[in-house]
Amino acid sequence: MAAGARTHMSIEPRAPTLSWNPLHDVGQVLEYHFMLNALAAGALVAVPAGLIGWLMVLRRETFAGHTLALMAFPGAAAAALAGVPAALGYFAFCAFGGVTIARLPAAGARAWGSEPASIGSAQALALGLGFLFVSLYGGVLGDLESLLFGNLLGVSDGQVIVLALVAVAVVAVLAVISRPLLFASVDPEVAVSRGVPVELLTGAFLLLLGLAVAATSEVTGPLLVFALLVMPAASAQAITNRPAPSLLLSVAIGLAVVWLGLAAAYFSVYPPGFFIGAISFAGYLLARLIAAAGGRADPGAGLRPETLA
Repeated sequence: MAAGARTHMSIEPRAPTLSWNPLHDVGQVLEYHFMLNALAAGALVAVPAGLIGWLMVLRRETFAGHTLALMAFPGAAAAALAGVPAALGYFAFCAFGGVTIARLPAAGARAWGSEPASIGSAQALALGLGFLFVSLYGGVLGDLESLLFGNLLGVSDGQVIVLALVAVAVVAVLAVISRPLLFASVDPEVAVSRGVPVELLTGAFLLLLGLAVAATSEVTGPLLVFALLVMPAASAQAITNRPAPSLLLSVAIGLAVVWLGLAAAYFSVYPPGFFIGAISFAGYLLARLIAAAGGRADPGAGLRPETLA
């Protein structure tokens, strides 16, 4: 009896370790429910982020995307101050920010390609509000790190459901407006002359961008949003300038980045955000090398109107 008790007490959970058997390693990653939630949440974020990010890079509106990412911070801080879930603050502030940016004065006729100073002003206001809400909180924000860098390993079942609903809604709306939006993104002057509602499409796109940023912020945190929103899209556009393959590649890269980042974090002591950012950046460098090897002098320039015919 005593020997059996000692044997039982000596059994302790072992830390996950990599092996030469990929199936065994995948089995370890899929062993726990929190990892299944993290993998599902990462996929539900990577798909809309890959699609929206591809259009954002094409439209040269990365500065607007960066501003919306920063708006997630005051949103989360305001949610903490109000005692409601951070996700509510993310979506409320980012969606409102997208609509607000769409209504800001445009600098020049090609508003879709400009980075007006008004967006920078909105960005400064968002940061100021974030610090204000943190100060008004009065206590110690123990989860401030998760507000800034996300908590992918702590995603709940309810969050997965919310992310799934948002992903379906974003992709569905994007599918409906994709053709006129692509036309308006590539050549807005001609689109206006042909009766395409460019301003309405711009507002709809920025609202979708705000929702995608809010969803991504739940996974990566506001400070690492671009790891899934910009770099996969920029990598895909560097490799190919054909819309359909480039869009699919952007989504595939995003999925690979988030899943590889999670797997690397599972077998290490470092957070997933570090690996997601590092792998995403490494993928972008590889894409630039592939583009340079293929003779593309300016791989970062992405698509041209003539390639969309």
